[in-house]
Amino acid sequence: MLQVQSSEFILPKPSYEGDDACAFSIIDNTLLVSVLCDGVGSARRGGTAARQCVKFFIDQFKTRPKAWTVPKTMEVFTRHINNLLFTESMTQYERIELLTTLCLAVIEGDTLYTLNLGDSRVYMLTLEGQLKQLTTDHTMDDEHMSHVLTQACGLSENVELVITSTPVAVGDTIILCSDGVYNLIEHHTFEELLQKGLGAKSIVQHVSKFAKDDDRDDMSLQIFRLEALDPLHAIKNIQLPIPQTLKSGQIIDGYTLLNPMMEHGRIWKVAKDDDTFVMKFPMAADDEQALDEFVREAWYAKQITHQAFGHAWVPENRTMRYYMMELIEGINLREYLINRPISIDSAISLGIFLHDAEAHLLQLGLVHGDIKPENIIVTKKKGEAGVDFKMVDFGSIVEIFSLNSRAGTASYLSPERFTGGIINEASEIFSIGITMYWALTGILPYGEIEPFQTPTFKSAKRPVKLNSNIPAWLDSIIMHAIAINPDERYGHYSEFVHELKSPERVKPFFTKGVPLIERSPLTFYKTAFLLLLLTQAITLIALLSK
Repeated sequence: MLQVQSSEFILPKPSYEGDDACAFSIIDNTLLVSVLCDGVGSARRGGTAARQCVKFFIDQFKTRPKAWTVPKTMEVFTRHINNLLFTESMTQYERIELLTTLCLAVIEGDTLYTLNLGDSRVYMLTLEGQLKQLTTDHTMDDEHMSHVLTQACGLSENVELVITSTPVAVGDTIILCSDGVYNLIEHHTFEELLQKGLGAKSIVQHVSKFAKDDDRDDMSLQIFRLEALDPLHAIKNIQLPIPQTLKSGQIIDGYTLLNPMMEHGRIWKVAKDDDTFVMKFPMAADDEQALDEFVREAWYAKQITHQAFGHAWVPENRTMRYYMMELIEGINLREYLINRPISIDSAISLGIFLHDAEAHLLQLGLVHGDIKPENIIVTKKKGEAGVDFKMVDFGSIVEIFSLNSRAGTASYLSPERFTGGIINEASEIFSIGITMYWALTGILPYGEIEPFQTPTFKSAKRPVKLNSNIPAWLDSIIMHAIAINPDERYGHYSEFVHELKSPERVKPFFTKGVPLIERSPLTFYKTAFLLLLLTQAITLIALLSK
């Protein structure tokens, strides 16, 4: 996952709106897009052009076609916005009035891509402390005309683009700035300020002291210190073939394919040296999004080390695109519980198991995303009575707080995930609660929900009414876990497991709006009796007073 320490600051001229604009976005935790524009002051709408250009790049990069490379995306979008500004100028003013410099920096994997039009700049401060200018100013060579731009966004119908790529590493710092900053400071002084780790605002305010307010230009600065790079891009770019067809008996890197484990034929039981394993391949060779998802799945899978999951690994010298998994012998929870509910002890063990699995994922910044009986394998305990559980399906795992609201199985999703809510601990606890409810009763509390349906959730029947063996404290935990309103639900895994392991501390749980007769029948009847007694007393006093 790409992580940066970022700061940006714009200091316009006093009593002036300013013509500079800048913004950045980290897209899907993997791609940093940063844009800085300096609206040309001699143009009537230079500031408008700068702001329009910045917004265009940030918005468009978020929806770019997945198959496009970063350089292609930069070129297509730059030509488009340039043509848009030029055409609007000609249409409205018959001369160039929407004109701005453009500085664009994009980090993907371990590569920085840069593009500029005009005299705004991109620099890189290396881990060794050396400040390098990565872009070339587009200005007149004549020293008396150095302020005149030879290229800018919106200057002409066509632009000459140069997109450069630069390797980056953790510890490097990327800087974008307008000429209002670098014209007021020597290169070595700028380098020293950046080496000290100062933020954009501090540097701009320091540099602004070198000029009178009336004499200086707008000043804009962006600083990005790289703390972690996305490793998945490099893994994806490894040239590995994806087999179109697979068949029993085929040998891949010493593994013999035995039989497919799913109808789609991309997950196989394989054998090597008298051991059996599972080999998983991407779904399609020409689907860019599917490949992205597969690379991410394999990466997540090999990070997971908890015993709640099977072991997964990626062979170092593989000759095709696949990853390996431990073969877990057993049946899934739905098959195990055909025509019978789970025992109370096993239900408690199931809840603790699901907590342990999710707590481990949380340490990695992940959630499972698709907890349901089909993804829980039941195995016999070794050397003793009872059963153990194992989680499967690495393909559903996503980063916590993701907005992939429909990932998972509809009948087990929390209500907020149908309306664009984030995936977090509370939404995963809901899925755990639904699974426990079903295991104990054989019924889904909110019924079967079809994919892409947006259901209306109504109050669920308490599980104890469907299975009288469920103790009241466990009934309350499950109802607490599957509360429709996330504010009434457990917010953290630790709260859920604490009550599961401490029955004596569990308080009766009722959602808001439940009538008193259901929450506490004894209190209801006591209150009703007292009110009736009071009414009779008042009536008697009234009769006696006549």
